[in-house]
Amino acid sequence: MSEIDIASYIDNSLLSPTAIAQEVEQYCQQANQFGFPTVCVYPSMVSQATELLQNKQTQVCTVVGFPTGATTSAVKLYEAKEAVENGATELAVVINLGWLKIGLYDKIYQEIAEICSETRQTVKAILETNLLTDTEKRLAAEICMDGGATYLETSTGWFGGATVADVSYLNQLTKGRVGIKASGGIRTLEQALALIEAGATRLGTSHGVNLVKQQRDPVRNI
Repeated sequence: MSEIDIASYIDNSLLSPTAIAQEVEQYCQQANQFGFPTVCVYPSMVSQATELLQNKQTQVCTVVGFPTGATTSAVKLYEAKEAVENGATELAVVINLGWLKIGLYDKIYQEIAEICSETRQTVKAILETNLLTDTEKRLAAEICMDGGATYLETSTGWFGGATVADVSYLNQLTKGRVGIKASGGIRTLEQALALIEAGATRLGTSHGVNLVKQQRDPVRNI
């Protein structure tokens, strides 16, 4: 695990409701400097991030239906398409947990499938695993994979963060069919490496720079 380049896993996430333009600039600069795969920002900030990262390797990710997943499918689709028009290439879509709880699986499938087919971009389905039973996690994972999602994402971070147990469970379910993004509450290098070892292929965190510094200078107290 010590050979892992932690920077290559990080979605540099700026999802505070009080985030401002200067912070978007900071997070984009960080992502470019350290080689993070993406910056993840709110839809209203996608255009700015896209402009800042023009001709850079780092991509722009945004959230859809965030953080509850309870907006209508039409609104989610519009949000996703507008984000792509503004430059986003990755979309983190919160599934409708209420539908999952009452068994409206077809509606979840249709929602994810439509966003995938209409945008033709990377879609990360956020499952909010902390609020689900293992059976619900399995059903959500299967539905979202069948709908075309590229990644399964553990959490928004608003209702608890990623756990090694959940990442390991999703890894067992997916068998490499899709990526797994662990997100929420990732603050230490030890946490990050444990999640990667459990199967995470991306890490959503606002502490990406500190994680890289911890790896490159482990003696220093970040």
